[in-house]
Amino acid sequence: MITPKAEPSLLHNLLRNPPRYLFFTGKGGVGKTTTATATAIVLTDSGQRVLLVSTDPASNLEEVLGLALSAEPAPVPGVPGLYALNIDPVLAAAAYREKLVGPYRGILPDAAVRSMEEQLSGACTVEIAAFNEFATLMGNPTAGERFDHIIFDTAPTGHTLRLLSLPAAWSDFINTNTGGTSCLGPLAGLKAHQLLYANTRSSLADAAETLVVVVSRPDMAPLAEAARASAELQELGVANQHLVINGVLQVTDPRDTVAVALQGRNMKAMAGMANALTLLPRTELPLRGMELVGVPSLRAFFSPVNDLPSTAQPAPGLLPAPLNNLLDMLAAMPAGVIMTMGKGGVGKTTLAVNIASALVARGKKVHLTTTDPAAHVALTLGTVPEGMQVSRVDPEAETEAYRNEVLFTVGAGLDDEARTLMEEDLRSPCTEEIAVFRAFAKIVAQGTDRFVVIDTAPTGHTLLLLDASESYHREVSRSLSEIPEAVRQLLPRLRDSAFTKVFLVTLPEATPVHEAQALQADLRRAGIEPAGWIINQSLASLSVTDPILAQRRVREFRYIDEVVRQGLPTFLIPWQTEPTKG
Repeated sequence: MITPKAEPSLLHNLLRNPPRYLFFTGKGGVGKTTTATATAIVLTDSGQRVLLVSTDPASNLEEVLGLALSAEPAPVPGVPGLYALNIDPVLAAAAYREKLVGPYRGILPDAAVRSMEEQLSGACTVEIAAFNEFATLMGNPTAGERFDHIIFDTAPTGHTLRLLSLPAAWSDFINTNTGGTSCLGPLAGLKAHQLLYANTRSSLADAAETLVVVVSRPDMAPLAEAARASAELQELGVANQHLVINGVLQVTDPRDTVAVALQGRNMKAMAGMANALTLLPRTELPLRGMELVGVPSLRAFFSPVNDLPSTAQPAPGLLPAPLNNLLDMLAAMPAGVIMTMGKGGVGKTTLAVNIASALVARGKKVHLTTTDPAAHVALTLGTVPEGMQVSRVDPEAETEAYRNEVLFTVGAGLDDEARTLMEEDLRSPCTEEIAVFRAFAKIVAQGTDRFVVIDTAPTGHTLLLLDASESYHREVSRSLSEIPEAVRQLLPRLRDSAFTKVFLVTLPEATPVHEAQALQADLRRAGIEPAGWIINQSLASLSVTDPILAQRRVREFRYIDEVVRQGLPTFLIPWQTEPTKG
């Protein structure tokens, strides 16, 4: 039996000499928000003044706290001294855009003002605007001076690493650009923030100021992601790290075969984790049966498990259809695009791999790919079967290819000075966003003669990608002589329900279900109708006696019913003893 290490090791490290800045990061769905919020409450209860900040576009901090948040610090009821805010990338971009454009309204012609607004409408503007909010809290000594600690609940690791590397990327771009402009408009606006970026960069690398808590589950994929994130953080100069393994099951009923199997998976994954992770200070936290929403539950998060099983044991009743029904339906199509979307950690990658593998087994030609910087489709798949192509949208490779193409085409006819200015502009971090978007459009275009199965990034970043398509038309046309046909056809293809099937993937839990509902509404506003829902890793159809698992199973029925009431085709995947590969 696994006996988690005493949880006070985390509390001891934080409370004895806590740094000013604490980052919580990790693969989606591992409990970053819960762990960050519980830590914030403990620090506040010890007499500290704490600001809790979400930098995740798909944040569930509001649901965890039961509190509506904005970009301004709001007091958390029941925890005197704790404040929270949510950096909304879209709202931050709108404010950033207006700050730059507003002074010219009524001075420049309306057409010129509209042109400025269009130039500042891409995802790179969203990125830098959200980053400015984050950097202000870290790099401006007066921004958070009334708080003893600032805790960042960050986006899943791929995007966190992108966020933490931005101080260097933008500082280097500002230092080497002599042309006075960028994809974000006048460079003077960025130069004004140069000291802010330098301070942020310095704070991140200072172990006395910053601790990064890498959160994982006791499963192979989250632990592999934690190892990758830890190594890349080290490369960025962020060496002060702590590992939290959240949700380790303590079996109390050895007759429960599901519980024993889950515990075995925990032990195997933890025994096989990367050596670099074993060197980090570590805390193991037990799996909880109760729902970790609201201040009272969060206060108990670091305490020993004393969750009581529910006495209600509802019969399974009529559960959603099994996954095979969906696979048969997809196999009847000649070709097309299949996308799995949802909150991080719900199993999008595994599901995409299994759908692709099933289609290949039915004789279909399949391209399996991912747009998630933290995804591991190749690791999940294992051996690539005949008839399947596997790829990953590599931001570095796509950016280099895009730069070369622009310089070879548009840049070929420029004089030396103009070409130098173009080369400077193409070194901007914005260029990566454009390159990745264009690669995504090319992959979607392949769905005309084969199946393209796309494992997408967590919801907030997927939406930024989709929402940006029309503004990218303008940005790409600024850099290239003509818009590629794949980019031009992207939105029509995504909106064609016969061509693109978007499946919302969720766990039978509050936050994943509610986030997927919000995603569904956003997709519909973009003219994209989801094809159905997939509920993953469900205990509802299984027989469990372990108190923790029994309590979790009872909770599931409420959320399964909530999904079914959405009125779309719904499919259910039971929890499996071994995670499926291919």
